[in-house]
Amino acid sequence: MSEPGDVRRFFFVHLQKTAGTTLFRRLKHQFGAEAMYPTPEYQGDVAATIDVDLLVQRFAKHRDEIRLITGHFPLCTTELLEEPFTTFTLLREPVERVLSFLRHQRQVEPQFADASLEEIYKTPLLRDGLASNHMVRMLSLSVEEMTDGLLTEVVVDDARLGLAKRNLSERIDLMGIQEEFEPFCDALSTRYGWSLGPAHVANRTPPSEASETLRQEIAADNAMDAALYEFAADLWATRRGSQRKGM
Repeated sequence: MSEPGDVRRFFFVHLQKTAGTTLFRRLKHQFGAEAMYPTPEYQGDVAATIDVDLLVQRFAKHRDEIRLITGHFPLCTTELLEEPFTTFTLLREPVERVLSFLRHQRQVEPQFADASLEEIYKTPLLRDGLASNHMVRMLSLSVEEMTDGLLTEVVVDDARLGLAKRNLSERIDLMGIQEEFEPFCDALSTRYGWSLGPAHVANRTPPSEASETLRQEIAADNAMDAALYEFAADLWATRRGSQRKGM
């Protein structure tokens, strides 16, 4: 058995609506609920999945028990936890990701129950704070500029996109794309010797049509995420190809 100082810890950069909830449930098969943050005592509290300061406090308290951190925390959060982490993440085509996010809001928020996707998208907090170029922001934020976790306001430009690409390729130990979820789970199992249990789906939003106008608007608002996703898909394909050749 490893000594406490030798425990390997993992950090899942959970980008919204990228099959992260499904992966979370499968990760329980490997780690058990008590070793995953948010642990059962903190689940059901939204702050547990987005509040960086709260995470830092709770990790300090439960450091010896926690082996995997999940939640919607930017990649740079690992630098605040004073422990080495192995990191992994999933990306998704941005228009479909945002549409899934909007459908989820309609499903869980009573004020949006009868709203159209277009109406929900007009909400500033959702559109500007949570949806637009979410993946670039989560992978490019620095500790120095992070003021409010995933809601930190930053200019998303070519320089930030470049930083997100570098971090994805150099600081994320294993990345994948939501569209190839099962191969990504296979890659996790193969690389780390995990047992993730049988395939299943969780937190899937009911399908509903989106207008072409809305799709175009989302695409325009997420141009940097689209470029990052294209880079990620190419990187995933290249690494998968190299892995197969080495087998």
